[in-house]
Amino acid sequence: MDERRVVKVSKYLSRALRHRPERIGLELDVGGWADVGELLAACARHGFALTRAELDHVVSVNDKQRYAFDASGSRIRANQGHTVPVELDLPVASPPEILFHGTVERSVPAIRTEGLRPMDRHDVHLSPEPETARRVGARRGRPSVLTVDAAAMVADGFEFRMSANGVWLVSDVPPRYLR
Repeated sequence: MDERRVVKVSKYLSRALRHRPERIGLELDVGGWADVGELLAACARHGFALTRAELDHVVSVNDKQRYAFDASGSRIRANQGHTVPVELDLPVASPPEILFHGTVERSVPAIRTEGLRPMDRHDVHLSPEPETARRVGARRGRPSVLTVDAAAMVADGFEFRMSANGVWLVSDVPPRYLR
């Protein structure tokens, strides 16, 4: 499978499993899971033929590990980043003392005033390393990396969760915790 096809499939899965499952007639359960057979059939019905082997390959090589199969391999979901209602049922976890958030430089003044908000997503996404945050910020322009005082947030009662791919999730980050 060539890299262009991997990217195309990953973007299609993102729309189907994170943002607009109804567009292809797919239903996610409350946890965001979809039956693999139903996903493949829905893709085919909407002109995007995808084999199980291709799906397995994209899930295994995705650099951000955006998708996961359940233990049986019969269901799939996005690990985080949903704009549709789902309950990922991730346990509260203790984050590292410092986390990072990548954004575009032009957004920094507003973030310094308002903090980090989930926008259309369920949570704010944070990274344990600045390099990942820099790559995220670079997707839409010149990147800026903000440092989040996660230890202070935990001390003040904020709850963090970690998705299956190592992304840290929190409801919001007020400006006082940002550097």
